[in-house]
Amino acid sequence: MSSLDQTTTFESSPETEKFLCDRLLDPTQPISERFRALFSLRNLKGPGPRNALILATRDSSNLLAHEAAFALGQRQDAEAVPALIAVLNDLSLHPIVRHEAAEALGAIGLESNIPLLKNSLVLDPAQEVRETCELALQRIEQLKADGGKSTVETSPFLSVDPAAAATSCSSVHQLREILLDEEKGMYERYAALFALRNNGGDEAVAAVIDSLGSNSALLRHEVAYVLGQLQNKAASAALSEILKDVNEHPMVRHEAAEALGSIADDQNVSLLEKFAMDTEPIVSQSCEVALSMLEFEQSGKSFEYLFMQAPLVQ
Repeated sequence: MSSLDQTTTFESSPETEKFLCDRLLDPTQPISERFRALFSLRNLKGPGPRNALILATRDSSNLLAHEAAFALGQRQDAEAVPALIAVLNDLSLHPIVRHEAAEALGAIGLESNIPLLKNSLVLDPAQEVRETCELALQRIEQLKADGGKSTVETSPFLSVDPAAAATSCSSVHQLREILLDEEKGMYERYAALFALRNNGGDEAVAAVIDSLGSNSALLRHEVAYVLGQLQNKAASAALSEILKDVNEHPMVRHEAAEALGSIADDQNVSLLEKFAMDTEPIVSQSCEVALSMLEFEQSGKSFEYLFMQAPLVQ
């Protein structure tokens, strides 16, 4: 998933919509171009964008496929549920894609998905997928308890988060203790993470950076994602070390790369260029996307809406 996650609905012409769908699904396009189309389609309602994103969840690029699943969750489109269920149940797909399908089902929040998520919680062979199912189940239960209110209404980043930010703890120190406690449940730790993100102060950012040492790859990847949302240069050194660590889980390295792109520090360019040649496609493609994100960030232009303004191609 990308830190460029502010979802707003836009209208578009049928020609623009078709252009975006075609660009997303064109495997001959650079991965960064396809991501720009994906981010635009995420903000367009209707069957055309939805169906293009569903098709993209089966793309040969695991990075693009997982981002498409994430986008379907951010759209909170119940019509996408059958396709997301099929992705979660397909053990031939990369765990990063199945994980994102599970998270998307939690974001959409239908109680009818509880039995499926409970099944994958027990049977999926990948720990990161099982942990995501645990989060999704607790998010659905939380939504039920809150009368269906979505975290998108309260997140200052306008993202549909896997857990609602904790409200019971007012102290950054208390939140840090929860986040770093390996004995705490994943949902509670995520809730502390998002509360620290929303705080955004130096002490809170330092606590988030410290949690990159967690035993859970799932949590580490979410921490890197949050640091990308915060766009705080204080995180650059720690994220760089994550990207350099070839023994780290690819989903964590991928988030670290995209976070470095979001932070838009000139010092990150050479590192991203180096790892754009990484042997792991999830990592190398993330670096390509991050370099493009960084270029747009520095130019003051919007990465995800480029094609809304571009002339249509034949």
